[in-house]
Amino acid sequence: MKTITEAKNKLSQSITFKIGTIAFLILLMLIPTGMIRSLIRERQTTGLAVVNEISEKWGTRQTVTGPVLIIPYVQVDNFSKEQKPVKQYLHILPESLKINGEVSPEIRYRGIYKVVAYYSDMDISGKFTLPDFENLKIPKDYILWNEASLLVGISDMRGIQNDIKINWNNETLQVSPGIDSHHGIGHSGFSTAFPVTEGISSYNFDFDLKLNGSGNLKFVPVGKTTDIEISSVWNTPSFTGAFLPDERQISDSGFVAKWNILQLNRNFPQTWVNNKYDIDESSFGVNLLLPVDQYQKSMRSAKYAIMFIALTFIIFLFVEILNKKRIHPVQYILVSFGLLLFYTLLLSLAEHIGFNLAYTISGVAIVGLITSYSQSIFKKTRLTLIMGGALSFLYIFLFVVLQLQDYALLLGSIGLFIILAIIMYLSRKIDWYSPISHEKSLESNAVHTL
Repeated sequence: MKTITEAKNKLSQSITFKIGTIAFLILLMLIPTGMIRSLIRERQTTGLAVVNEISEKWGTRQTVTGPVLIIPYVQVDNFSKEQKPVKQYLHILPESLKINGEVSPEIRYRGIYKVVAYYSDMDISGKFTLPDFENLKIPKDYILWNEASLLVGISDMRGIQNDIKINWNNETLQVSPGIDSHHGIGHSGFSTAFPVTEGISSYNFDFDLKLNGSGNLKFVPVGKTTDIEISSVWNTPSFTGAFLPDERQISDSGFVAKWNILQLNRNFPQTWVNNKYDIDESSFGVNLLLPVDQYQKSMRSAKYAIMFIALTFIIFLFVEILNKKRIHPVQYILVSFGLLLFYTLLLSLAEHIGFNLAYTISGVAIVGLITSYSQSIFKKTRLTLIMGGALSFLYIFLFVVLQLQDYALLLGSIGLFIILAIIMYLSRKIDWYSPISHEKSLESNAVHTL
């Protein structure tokens, strides 16, 4: 029995065994760390579901495509008289397209979740010029003029807020909902019959479009020259899609953005037959971003959880070795749970008061909790202050890294290098083969070594 007791005492004082125990505890903490990440993803998914619910009732992300002129014709193979006539659809894009719009945003709430909705008022105008059908090898007698139509694609028809009337060469055209998706102008929109005037090949058009949407507003550059100007009081826009604005002005009072897109800037021509091109790939526009995404930052911070636990355990291990203090594995676990609690506090508070303030409150609370608990373990004020200072440095370092986008990896790598260098410096005089003794060393020597 005495031999077993001596073996247990010897094992408990072995530095190698202690390091193995700490390594096992760190691996064990991967389980609650994964649960925290799952919780963040779950809250983010719930938020997106609420955002989609609000958007579906007001109007989702909007993409305006067109107008596009569709002229059907009959194609007959002269070499095969038995072949039945095949109907083809000629797509004709406008020579010029101009859109001037004003976007009025508002934040809509559902509980703690919010979404940026907007009301847009756009003036759309331009000019069509009919092509030379002989060059296209389309006999005029085969053209089905009575089936020609003008199409405008709107990604979410529920957002339309006005009775649209198209001014077509000083003639007013009424529109009807619905377009055929096989034309490649989107899955929804409105259309009108194309009135043909003999001897006229050039047509001017303009109409007003009042459109509700959420998140972003995009356009497809169907004009041979496309000029778009959008203004809004929203001061945190993000320009997205295939083209960035040629001119933009962003201030606290809002933004003004201008695009000028030429035919050669896109990957589809002015005319083509049937659904040959995917013109949505050239769409562009503006996102009305919320200034803070607390879930993304919470997820980024949670990725550092294991590093925080490992570094804190290393500090405890150094105190245990250099100051001849025996720290029980349960105390390591309690400290790690305190570190993990930081992320649940951060997530829950950030949903109500914003990420930065939530990070400050959570960090101060956890640093204070672990520092107070360390005092009961170390029994020495100077060692406790060292622990509190080290934790404060880690949380401040993480906060700075989270605020950076372009330099986050660089700063994080440099910071970890410095931390590793400090650990290697402090451990240079440790005899890893010597047991952890129960004898107390002088505090001054321990603190000097640290």
